Amino acid sequence: MALVPMRLMLDHAAENGYGIPAYNVNNLEQILSIMKAADETDSPVILQASRGARTYAGENFLRHLVIAAVETYPHIPVVMHQDHGNSPATCYSAIRNGFTSVMMDGSLEADAKTPASFEYNVNVTAEVVKVAHAIGASVEGELGCLGSLETGAGEAEDGHGFEGTLSKDQLLTDPDEAVQFVEATQVDALAVAIGTSHGAYKFTRKPTGEILAISRIEEIHKRLPNTHLVMHGSSSVPQEWLDMINKYGGQIPETYGVPIEEIQKGIKSGVRKVNIDTDNRLAITAAIREAAAKDPSNFDPRHFMKPAIKYMQQVCRERYEAFGSAGNASKIKQAGVEVFAAKYAAGELAAKTKAAAAV
Repeated sequence: MALVPMRLMLDHAAENGYGIPAYNVNNLEQILSIMKAADETDSPVILQASRGARTYAGENFLRHLVIAAVETYPHIPVVMHQDHGNSPATCYSAIRNGFTSVMMDGSLEADAKTPASFEYNVNVTAEVVKVAHAIGASVEGELGCLGSLETGAGEAEDGHGFEGTLSKDQLLTDPDEAVQFVEATQVDALAVAIGTSHGAYKFTRKPTGEILAISRIEEIHKRLPNTHLVMHGSSSVPQEWLDMINKYGGQIPETYGVPIEEIQKGIKSGVRKVNIDTDNRLAITAAIREAAAKDPSNFDPRHFMKPAIKYMQQVCRERYEAFGSAGNASKIKQAGVEVFAAKYAAGELAAKTKAAAAV
């Protein structure tokens, strides 16, 4: 089976009340870890690549790694998603390279640094939706800027993230604007800003409602019960990996991520896609440091990468189970983008707001 559109998975997740972790990938070992964990737990897979990942791995290499994953595990539905596309051109180039889903992040302007106006965001996102849906690809939009409610600052990921500090209003998605945005753009999924951010240094203390606004998800879900919501920057930053990294020479200070139980609350309120990257990076780094320390004379790259795959697979397995996606891969009837292009053209997948759903 070929890659499937993300809308297929998110619809199934919504119908059955679970969330799907979306893992960022850059290389073979990460993809192997994710697919092994998915096979072990019977979970659907969302592989996503940032612009930085596409540059690092190379378009052709990345595309063929994903194709290899699909061919090796044909029973598992797999989505290839562009993470944080900064412009329509970036999204279109992803679709040309076989991506079945794209994120048009119009919360920032094309420089990926300057907070954009609501009107700009609507315009560029709607443009991408029109083109992507004609092909059958899914589209994720973003409203509000990802950043810390503690400091007002953002954390750039692969060069994507605002500079300076923003107000609390800019760092939280407005429920009324969310309704307008979905109606105007017809996105398949909406990433919301609730105080999460990229990287390991999300919170200086265990997050509460003051700095992690899970309640904002609940508010948006009440207004948009039929819209698939997305949580970005949702790594939990497990202490076990921090301890291992520091034990073997690392210097990561005390930091906190998004607790699993808070993500589970979000899933109960319409979150269907949960972005995870930092947790996997920490697991890989811990494995490499441990392997190097225990056998300092070893220079075979496989000596380091085998435990890296094992540790990352553990993270992925735990997230599949915690988010409820385990056991669902075999229940999803796979379909390609051509099927969804026809559905979009027929108006079957038009976004429904609460008012529209009640009619």
